[in-house]
Amino acid sequence: MTKAAASSPNWLLRLAIAAGVLGLVYFGVSYSLRPVAQVMPATKGKAVRFVPGTVDVKAEYAIELKSEVSGRVSTNDLDIGKRVYKNDVLVQIDPGDVDLEIERIKNEIVAAKRKVELGSTLRADLLNKRDTVANMERQVKAGAFPQAEFDKEQRLLQQLEQRLELDEVTLKLALETHENSLRAKEREKTKMTISSPTDGVVTAVFARVGDLIDRNAPIATIMAIGRTVEAKLSEENFAAVKLGQKATVRFLTYGGDHYNAVVSKILPSADPATQRYTVYLDVAMPEGRPLVPGITGEVSIIIAERDDAVIIPRRALVGEYVYVVEGGKLALRKVVKGYDSLNEVEILTGLQAGEEVVVEQQDRFREGERVRTQVLTN
Repeated sequence: MTKAAASSPNWLLRLAIAAGVLGLVYFGVSYSLRPVAQVMPATKGKAVRFVPGTVDVKAEYAIELKSEVSGRVSTNDLDIGKRVYKNDVLVQIDPGDVDLEIERIKNEIVAAKRKVELGSTLRADLLNKRDTVANMERQVKAGAFPQAEFDKEQRLLQQLEQRLELDEVTLKLALETHENSLRAKEREKTKMTISSPTDGVVTAVFARVGDLIDRNAPIATIMAIGRTVEAKLSEENFAAVKLGQKATVRFLTYGGDHYNAVVSKILPSADPATQRYTVYLDVAMPEGRPLVPGITGEVSIIIAERDDAVIIPRRALVGEYVYVVEGGKLALRKVVKGYDSLNEVEILTGLQAGEEVVVEQQDRFREGERVRTQVLTN
């Protein structure tokens, strides 16, 4: 065998290796230059249909604390922002004048009770008149006294009995009047101690120690601790909402976190100004995330659910289409939507579970383009 013939296979082998290396380099360079598509696989799960709305947190109610009696404030335990509890004593009005009235009425009650015990001053006159009439009756029967005069004395006796009865009723009535006056004054004194009608927070104070206040004058404003979460819905979405339906709520104050809620009340009529309907939600908030009056957000009320559905992120949709990765290439595929929720959408036709769809920056790609994929987890 000649030297040239022996070297020929080696040359061919080296050429094949070089071509393979160049092919790998080309593929590597070509692959590295492909754009990266962020994808997520279509999954099987529960599809939900929801109606959107806006939410607003409000205090359950605010109470204007007032005095039912007039007087001068002697003590005041009110400060803006203070947490108060039901039946806490907040304000005391000086009861000095009322105490004097109570003492006077008590003395009058003692005197009135004594008068009732003693009875009417007419009682002795009545006893004497009865003896006189009895004596006259004996004389009439003996024929020693005129019947007409006797009849006259009997009428006088009846008048005296009536006067006595009326007098004693008046004495009892006077006692009852004094006792009622005492109860009224004691009730007035009770009203001078002003307590919190509910658990809440003081938001305004209008009276301080030493102030002279009138009856029904406002003293402070207390905002109840209870909160209501009002959801506002459009007319086309309202009809599907029912009591007990589940919902998710996001408050702008707390970023992107979502909280479970339940529809607790539904108002049957729309706001005449906005033509939006109101429903109330019970929201489960974690510790450290208070429902502060005034915060706002969004709600998604779930009105229907379907199991074993093909689900993709809502952000994968480009109108009625999605980009699907097929063998490293992008295919623009038309899909039919089913139920959709805040972040996910059900696909009825056009996509199978497990297929990867582009979920970010779809405007950078075109159909048929080769891409590298980066699988996102959520």
